Amino acid sequence: MISREQRTPFSEWWWTVDRVLLAALIALMLAGVILSLAASPPVATRIGLDPFHFFNRHVLFLLPSLIVLIGVSFLSPRQIRRAALIVFAVSIVLIIATLMFGPEVKGSRRWITLLGVNIQASEIAKPAFVVLAAWLFSEAARRPEMPATSMSLVLLLTLVTLLILEPDFGQTMLVLMVWGALFFIAGMRIVWVFGLAGVAAGGLFAAYLFVPHVAGRIKRFMNPASGDTFQVDMASEAFSNGGWLGLGPGEGIAKRSLPDSHTDFVFAVAAEEFGIILCLALLALFTFIVMRTLSRAYRSDDLFARFAASGLAILFGIQAAINMSVNLQLIPAKGMTLPFISYGGSSMVSLAYSVGMMLALTRQRPKTEVNAMGAAAAGYA
Repeated sequence: MISREQRTPFSEWWWTVDRVLLAALIALMLAGVILSLAASPPVATRIGLDPFHFFNRHVLFLLPSLIVLIGVSFLSPRQIRRAALIVFAVSIVLIIATLMFGPEVKGSRRWITLLGVNIQASEIAKPAFVVLAAWLFSEAARRPEMPATSMSLVLLLTLVTLLILEPDFGQTMLVLMVWGALFFIAGMRIVWVFGLAGVAAGGLFAAYLFVPHVAGRIKRFMNPASGDTFQVDMASEAFSNGGWLGLGPGEGIAKRSLPDSHTDFVFAVAAEEFGIILCLALLALFTFIVMRTLSRAYRSDDLFARFAASGLAILFGIQAAINMSVNLQLIPAKGMTLPFISYGGSSMVSLAYSVGMMLALTRQRPKTEVNAMGAAAAGYA
């Protein structure tokens, strides 16, 4: 039992961190282990690997992810800002290196191999960008004479331009939506929000006109007969087969044919083997994590902590919503992982970094400490 009277770093962390939120995140990770065991063996066998290749790697990535999550949750808001600046700068360099030296896969350059590890730098850039944007918006609220909003826009354009060059329009739309939400939360005029939404819609229309890959996905979504819809059709069949209670662990049929059953369509595998009940439980878990974080962020007196925690929660929630919507054929297909459920090392470590910051920013701190943080932020600490 940890006493409140102890003054060790761990005891102070334990009594100030949101333990309910931490438990929900760990429950999500455990669900990911179970669903990886259910979804990944057929994929590995189909491409000539050991049946548990992806499952073993999923668990292997989970261990450093837990270390990152817990370690980052110990940081102060000042340390989070400084770390985000370093992480964002490094990730931008890695994205540029990916564009120059990364292998081209299906017309895109999104991965680079360093020391034998495949890294998707755009995954790492997202949470760091959200924190930096929140910092700049909080500075703009404190000191209107500072061009913080313009600086945030420069960061946005830099990241979006690199993502379009890969190209990765799904991540681009995700970053734009989160930045727009932060822009609105920071109290900017609603006309600017609608204006930015119009610009984003115009960009999507331009992508439809000039990027065949994007046009093909939208056309297949609007008219399934116009192209190959095998994966989304199999996902729909999985939901139909599973019903409310599922066929049972290991009894899935669709996963034997789905090429991406362990990544983009793991939610469909969950529906077929464990039923819609489990899918609703996962949806409730994601919703709880987002709403719990937003609620804690709203109660914070520190503008930076409020904006950053809210932005990270929105990033987490939108990414999950996109993946589940694709599985349910509510939006065009997009390769985006389901947080902590889908296989993917870069995604899992990035998500651990993101939710670690969420835990750190929503820790209970005395008002004197919050005032000190505000003064430090005003001094660019």
